[in-house]
Amino acid sequence: MAEARAAPAEAPVAANEEPPLSDVLSAYRTMVIARVMDERCLTLQRQGRIGFYVPMQGQEAAQVGCAWALAEEDWIFPAYRELGVALARGIPIPLLINQFFGNSGDEIKGRQMPNHYGYRRFRFVTASSPVGTQISHAVGAAMAARLRKDPIVTVSFFGDGTTSSNDFHAALNFAGVFQAPSIFFCQNNQWAISLPREKQTRSATLAEKAAAYGFPGVVVDGMDFRAVYRAVAEARTRALAGGGPTLIEAQVYRLGPHSTSDDPRRYRSDAELAEWRDRDPVARLKQELHEAGALTEENDRAIWEAAKEEIARAVEAAEKLPSVDPLSIFDDVYAQRTPSLEEQRAGLQRELAAGGEPKR
Repeated sequence: MAEARAAPAEAPVAANEEPPLSDVLSAYRTMVIARVMDERCLTLQRQGRIGFYVPMQGQEAAQVGCAWALAEEDWIFPAYRELGVALARGIPIPLLINQFFGNSGDEIKGRQMPNHYGYRRFRFVTASSPVGTQISHAVGAAMAARLRKDPIVTVSFFGDGTTSSNDFHAALNFAGVFQAPSIFFCQNNQWAISLPREKQTRSATLAEKAAAYGFPGVVVDGMDFRAVYRAVAEARTRALAGGGPTLIEAQVYRLGPHSTSDDPRRYRSDAELAEWRDRDPVARLKQELHEAGALTEENDRAIWEAAKEEIARAVEAAEKLPSVDPLSIFDDVYAQRTPSLEEQRAGLQRELAAGGEPKR
């Protein structure tokens, strides 16, 4: 399954360029992996095996379609629901699963809550829970890249609720004034936790907010992989040509809860959910590939089974790993530990060796 998570583009994608059918099939595999992993992680949390999870079911086409239109050198600034983007970027499944468990295989050493991961080598910035903060960071990184003459763009991901935050407006204003090579990718999944989109703003669309800051805003069907790919490819080409930023509103639907701390049955109807399930982006791309002769039912079953087996192996391996070493809390504070830190570390080491509880 490794080819499904290969870097989607090694060179800038031209505007209006369609991905070859083989790439679309590879993207479909990644969407299937994202769906299977998403469902499994939700179950793991419900079973008490991981502490927290933010589901993304229903947003696979938007996330993978966006990631597929980017170059490997572009920087990703996620919110906390971008599992599909992470997989499309090539972040290995075991690395993500280990972070969710917070075990010794977690490269972040348990210092971030589950589902808040980031890896410099994949140009995937660490997520944080406060909404919108990553948007300003993405614009700053885009400006820095332009000063260095790096031909890249930055992409910030956020939801409809974030468009009401101060960071959203400050970042868009700055980006518009200075023509930053940045893409603002709003996944309008219709609900900001329990607040519906119609109570979020009086604007007809979220994309039209870009007009106030002097650059294009585009509405796209986020359940359509190809439509998202085209919109992002065009925005990227414009940014690299000096045309400035673009705000893309991908209209999607969060089929699951906002997080594992949420019960969506309290604020939305079964009828609404059923209506959006009929537009399932994974099923939609499967149908397109089937009609194009690129996917058979037998091949599809094999893709799903392989994804389930790969996720199961990663979970099994993660649960066999020990917890993060408590002494690692003294690592990475400074390039070299100070005498004070060395003293504190030695004290904790003695307490752990004696089998006692560390003093607070």
